[in-house]
Amino acid sequence: MAELFKDVYCPAFYDQFSGVLAKVLPEFDTVKFNQLIFTDDFVEYELKQRMHHTAAVLHHFMPVDFSIAVDELKNIIQELRKQGIKEQSLEYMCLPAYIEMYGLDDYDSAIDGFEFVTQYTSCEFAVRPFIIRYTEKMLAQMLAWTTHESRHVRRLATEGSRPRLPWAMALPALKNDPAPLLPILTALKQDDCEVVRRSVANNLNDIAKDNSDVVVKIATQWLGNNTLTNKLVKHACRTLLKQAQPEIMALFGFQQDLIKLTAMAITTPVVKVGDKLNFNFSIENTSHNAQKLRLEYGLYYLKKNGSLARKVFKISERVIAANTQEQISRHQSFKVISTRVFHLGIHKLTIIINGQECGVGSRQEALHSFELIES
Repeated sequence: MAELFKDVYCPAFYDQFSGVLAKVLPEFDTVKFNQLIFTDDFVEYELKQRMHHTAAVLHHFMPVDFSIAVDELKNIIQELRKQGIKEQSLEYMCLPAYIEMYGLDDYDSAIDGFEFVTQYTSCEFAVRPFIIRYTEKMLAQMLAWTTHESRHVRRLATEGSRPRLPWAMALPALKNDPAPLLPILTALKQDDCEVVRRSVANNLNDIAKDNSDVVVKIATQWLGNNTLTNKLVKHACRTLLKQAQPEIMALFGFQQDLIKLTAMAITTPVVKVGDKLNFNFSIENTSHNAQKLRLEYGLYYLKKNGSLARKVFKISERVIAANTQEQISRHQSFKVISTRVFHLGIHKLTIIINGQECGVGSRQEALHSFELIES
């Protein structure tokens, strides 16, 4: 069985963490710490629950004055580094969670804490309540962070302000109007750190889900500036490419109707849960010129209510030579996973060429059926 993310908060971690805390906090009590951590409900807690639970237990041993507590957080990180404990570890995101939970009423001390702590473990989750309460001040601070010497602080400016950061609370005001984010993203678009640039792309991809016109405009302006920015723009447009947004498809040179689907077959028309769907197809570039090809397939999963919901999977993106035919074989796993529930019955599959669902003949032939049955 695969290890669960939440199990980073395990006895071995708490042994390590309590050893650090014992060296830093004068009133720390290891026995009491473990008693407070391992409650009857602990095993049921998910990742973020364990993260916040750990911060809450830490609070029992920290100074009441939050500004002094921030100094202790810094001392804890200094001791972690002294002991050679790896930076950017997921489990130590309990430290920024402490700032999130206990520093919301002390803005200046919290900002000081974020700037220091994020250089050890990311504060991207913890800053979000501050953005909601102190929107104007926080966005001004994040713009200032774009010139910070640490790449981790620069990344926090864009990753922490993502309107739809996964596993985090959304930022409704920025989903509605992303304009305040644009100076931050523009300042970091040519950052010398790829991780920072990728975070800019992730932020733009979030924006595209609610304000596609904003990202279309930015992509049009930024594409072609340099190789690094081109890569950023391409990653930022991944949702719009999956949606086959016409202006974005044209911007990247994906033309429709020049590449045809010439054959399509599902070789496993009945699939057991746990097995694989196998299919193959052929395509042809009917043009006398080489063409850019974005090849995907759409799987229409059967939902509980009997409707179908499409999920797009990318196969490849490349140039196909003039007057060329290609044969492609692929499979899709129906192995049981925690993030998707499979419903038995008729599902459908389609091949997508440069954003367009394609059939060998009429549009009705673009969707191919297969049956999912019990294992």
